[in-house]
Amino acid sequence: MKTTSPVALITGSTSGIGAAIARRLSKDGFSIVVHSRSSAEAGHALVRELGSAVYVQADLACDADRVRLVREAIAVWGRLDVLVNNAGISRVIPHADLAAATPDVWQALHEVNVVAPFRLITEAQSALRESAARGKPACVVNVSSHAGVRPKGASIPYATTKAALNHMTRLLALSLAPEIRVNAVAPGLVDTPLTADWTQARQLWNERSPMRRAASPDDIAQAVALLIASDYLTGEILLSDGGLNLT
Repeated sequence: MKTTSPVALITGSTSGIGAAIARRLSKDGFSIVVHSRSSAEAGHALVRELGSAVYVQADLACDADRVRLVREAIAVWGRLDVLVNNAGISRVIPHADLAAATPDVWQALHEVNVVAPFRLITEAQSALRESAARGKPACVVNVSSHAGVRPKGASIPYATTKAALNHMTRLLALSLAPEIRVNAVAPGLVDTPLTADWTQARQLWNERSPMRRAASPDDIAQAVALLIASDYLTGEILLSDGGLNLT
């Protein structure tokens, strides 16, 4: 099932921000690789909706699965042009509760939020360089968080992994240039089922952010599409928090 269309692999793309990115890039003419760790039914449903798409299930905490995910994506479509590292995990721990941020928590979050994106990029780089040689948009977009930019977030381990992802984005933008561009989008609060009961955070965004609302998944998908479409931007961390950082 080879394709002449550009191909995008989006991790964690069966719901929320990832699904919105998949839908947006599909509309932009990409063939899509949908991924999740466990929600296979939702993945296959999204594939049917998108049409030119496939679903691959993989656990990004497992290194063998990371390698397999990229290799299956390339095997199916014969190419890979864009990698969106959207998948991530979090733990809600009050920042003052240091004892609750155990080594196990740190290791679990670091493995999925930092090591997995790096390993996926490492495995994908040859295919991305081939894309660049064809004159196509060879790039990586990492989905980070405003918690990696400001001292915020669900927990200190979570925020720290996102700060690491931001710095890794800049380092890789240097080491993979000029063939592969690497950028990140750093959302603030996004309206998803996961954040439906985050009343206090939503009140903060409604009252203090210049845009007076949280982001929708489509807002973040638009930011990702912007970073992909630009032929010149690299090493950028696009803070997409409705301007809350200004207040």
